Amino acid sequence: MITHSHVRLKTADNDISDVVALCCLLFHRWRCCHRLSRWCSIIRLTGAGGLQVVSTGPQTVLKAEGDSVVLGCKYRSSLRVDSGDLDVEWSALSPDSTHKDQMLLSFSGGITYTHDQVLGKGLSFTVTDPSQGDASLSIAALTPAHSATYQCKVKKAPGVDTRKVTLMVLVKPSEPQCWLEGDPWVGRAAALQCHSNTGSSPLKYSWRREGGVQLPVTAKQNSVSGELKITNLTLSSAGFYFCEVNNAVGAERCRINLRAMTPPNSSAVIVGIVVGSLLLIFILLVFISLIYWKLSSRWHHEKEFSNDIRYFTVKLQLQVLKQ
Repeated sequence: MITHSHVRLKTADNDISDVVALCCLLFHRWRCCHRLSRWCSIIRLTGAGGLQVVSTGPQTVLKAEGDSVVLGCKYRSSLRVDSGDLDVEWSALSPDSTHKDQMLLSFSGGITYTHDQVLGKGLSFTVTDPSQGDASLSIAALTPAHSATYQCKVKKAPGVDTRKVTLMVLVKPSEPQCWLEGDPWVGRAAALQCHSNTGSSPLKYSWRREGGVQLPVTAKQNSVSGELKITNLTLSSAGFYFCEVNNAVGAERCRINLRAMTPPNSSAVIVGIVVGSLLLIFILLVFISLIYWKLSSRWHHEKEFSNDIRYFTVKLQLQVLKQ
């Protein structure tokens, strides 16, 4: 009779041995135990209980330019099943199936290798020794050029497993500019504009008032262009307005003070124009009169001076003749 303890000597794994022992105790047949043991060994060699990448998380990661990121690739292996040397490879997968994938970083024989000095800049394993179950990749100072689908492949014969993560590096929106288009006259239309010069699409604009005050009833905002149009401006519409622009990785805002002014009276404007025109004409006349008086005085002075010179000249000549 085959006992439970005998069966445990024939198996390599405690959990599997329990199943095999149960079979033998029920049927008292070594053939059953032998076949079940072979079946469980096949399952182990094809993956169950062997090397597995155990990192979880989103398959798509969004990050802002300048940030850093860690792409997880933790794994576990069975010393009894996975007895080969450890090899870890990080590659950037080509979107075109006709092109080769670009290997970036690898670990083999206890040594880390960088395969592309340009794409591999800023890339490193998060731990010094990836053979301890953590082959995660760290990328510092992200740029849009780092956007790609990355694959971590861990090999330890006969086990092998992979994990893919898509990284998208976006640019945060720059601080927007706020300005007013048109005159803020009460009863007329006014438009507040908001625009950010840089930032990855799609950019979304939104307006709000300071202190949680509701936007005017006649206000309509465009989240794409950043315009807030107020078709009928009132005195209650005056105040500080905030515009916020955001995308998937960041947000910025600007502030503007909207002043609602009462338009001037048209008749008063006409009277002011007439009075101003008459005053200008009067000033011109006075100016012309002064110039004329100045020129006339100078002409009379020069004429008198000329007559005096002539008189003294004649007198001098007569005196000479008398002598």
